[in-house]
Amino acid sequence: MAIKNRPERYGIPAVILHWLIAMLVAVLFPLGLYMTGLDYYHPWYQAAPWWHKSFGLLVAMLLVIRMIWRRITANPHPLPSHQPWEIRLSRSVHWLLYLLLLFTCISGYLISTADGRSIEFFAWIELPALISGIEQQEDIAGDIHFMLAVSIITLTVLHITGALKHHFIDRDETLKRIFGLVTKEKRRI
Repeated sequence: MAIKNRPERYGIPAVILHWLIAMLVAVLFPLGLYMTGLDYYHPWYQAAPWWHKSFGLLVAMLLVIRMIWRRITANPHPLPSHQPWEIRLSRSVHWLLYLLLLFTCISGYLISTADGRSIEFFAWIELPALISGIEQQEDIAGDIHFMLAVSIITLTVLHITGALKHHFIDRDETLKRIFGLVTKEKRRI
């Protein structure tokens, strides 16, 4: 497998970044829902938010790396079997997912720093509270964070549905490409 993306498939960094972010989102959403229902005496009352914040910061860093990587190396070309509307929808969903992830991370930061305290990142470093003390910052950012997270999950379901449609109905090479596997189909010109 190549380092850089090629016209027919994704390279190693893009594949790793895609799946790491996907796995983290798959953990963060249920963890976020779970921790909102914890009472003060629950054993996970402090641990769940700590993990959620650390994983959320990791998503933010991986997302920045992914966006830089995307500027350095172009994505594979659409397959000849892809319809123009599918190409436009796919690109729109990808960019919307990136934006939603970015704003979800920002709103999470605003929730966590509303009281002026820094955020601990896996006990390695602390991110200072650069923005705090805004009236109802935690509540407003929390509502936005939740709506963005639900939107991410909704778009992710659309994204997965599209990939499965291409694999099982269209029987094309779309799904293999995000695993970095060689495809037989030639690029669309």
